[in-house]
Amino acid sequence: MYWRTREELSLENRLRRSYYELLRDELDQFIMAHALKESYENFKNNNAAYPFVERKELKPRARIPKEEFSLHNSFLVIFVEDTIPQAYKKYIRFFDVNKTTKTNLLRSKTLSLGPDFDRSQKFLDSVHFYHFLKELLPVDYALLIQRDISHAKTKHRYYLSHFHVRIDWPISEAAEDLARYLRYISKDVYEKGEKYAEDVQKKFFEYHALPDMIGGRRTAASVAAQYLRRLPFISTVYVSSSESRSLYRYCEQGVSRMVLMRLTVGEMEQVAERNNMPVRELKRFYMLDQNGRGGIFLFRVTYGHTAPALPPEDGKLREIKPELFWITVKFQHLLPLPGIWEHPPLRVNLIYT
Repeated sequence: MYWRTREELSLENRLRRSYYELLRDELDQFIMAHALKESYENFKNNNAAYPFVERKELKPRARIPKEEFSLHNSFLVIFVEDTIPQAYKKYIRFFDVNKTTKTNLLRSKTLSLGPDFDRSQKFLDSVHFYHFLKELLPVDYALLIQRDISHAKTKHRYYLSHFHVRIDWPISEAAEDLARYLRYISKDVYEKGEKYAEDVQKKFFEYHALPDMIGGRRTAASVAAQYLRRLPFISTVYVSSSESRSLYRYCEQGVSRMVLMRLTVGEMEQVAERNNMPVRELKRFYMLDQNGRGGIFLFRVTYGHTAPALPPEDGKLREIKPELFWITVKFQHLLPLPGIWEHPPLRVNLIYT
């Protein structure tokens, strides 16, 4: 693994890991609410039908309709456990001109700033942080959240350090990096010809649970996730797409995709029965809205990598076989509504039924 497990960390860095994961849990809730719940409300407030994701679209290699929905919130957020070194600016473009300073924010006209601008609101422990984050989410490219190392006394403090962060690592280099790790090439992505290089790039997208050769934020997110594997600490990349109507999350645990899912009355009864809870409890803590006699729920699918998408045990070079699947559905969960404290995700099986 590119990152160290908790048992391999010093006591100081174990504390940092715990703090990072606690902050990420909170960020997960906010990001999910903004990407899905608030997008659904956008459609509802505009008297427009919400474009629900079909269950077949969640299967590996599924095709996604190529249509943008302007009412669906789109954004890209990168949250790293430590601080990205200066040498990485070549491909992750964070500079002084796009730091979250008052001067830069005024110049970009991305915030409704007043004379009483609170400089501390960019820190995750600020009571105003999520308001600050929400205003910046629509900005093009990515937002970067990392550890603040400017003060020795607060070295485990995190803040939104940069906005309008471009990911400029070429897809061909990202695919090459992955193929070397998986031992499908020894050095160069074109060493076995153009057709093989094309197969490598298609498999790169499949590895990240994406349709092949797409563009936009999802490609930037997958490239960023691959590039951040060069760093010896964990990171999380969130991307909300108005085309896929989904929230993707890339982290050390793998790839997950969250969508809004419609359940029939019968399916709601089955979920409640299997989890030993009354249907009214399921509706109260998990259902986002009524949908006819059924309901709308937050659904998460977690993907796992198959043997061809894992490094070979013998370390020998091998050939790509395009027909073999690189990902599979690992877990399926109904998620409690954002902010619900005492109820866990519920295991379900909806994609293949």
